[in-house]
Amino acid sequence: MVIVAAVDRSARAPEVVEQAERLAVAFDDEIHVVHVLSESEFVSLERTSVNNTGNALDMDRVREVAATVADEAASSIDSPTETVGIVGDPSDRILEYADDQNARYIVVASRKRSPAGKVLFGSVAQSVLLNAGCPVVVSAGQ
Repeated sequence: MVIVAAVDRSARAPEVVEQAERLAVAFDDEIHVVHVLSESEFVSLERTSVNNTGNALDMDRVREVAATVADEAASSIDSPTETVGIVGDPSDRILEYADDQNARYIVVASRKRSPAGKVLFGSVAQSVLLNAGCPVVVSAGQ
């Protein structure tokens, strides 16, 4: 089976990957480190590319950019990992990927926000917790 470590560009990413590694070792599973490039990040990236080169980014290149974030997070562990870059809504795409891979666990980081902040602004971790088809481990991180 697979342990999905869903990372972002924050300082919490290495802790997520390290927690995924502990689970992978315990269950003799593979680790897939996933970064989802949100649609707003994609638009910003595309706008920068078009302005600099005159050419729009192709989706393969965008996925490579997202996978680079996953690679950087995975560099903190010794276990072999598969790094994956995806574009779209982070919570939806993490859940889809975990379902497609028949994940044993999803590991995500939470942000320190007030209860009102979570209600008003939403949370990828909260959405994954509420909608996942497998157990979710939330790393509190920093």
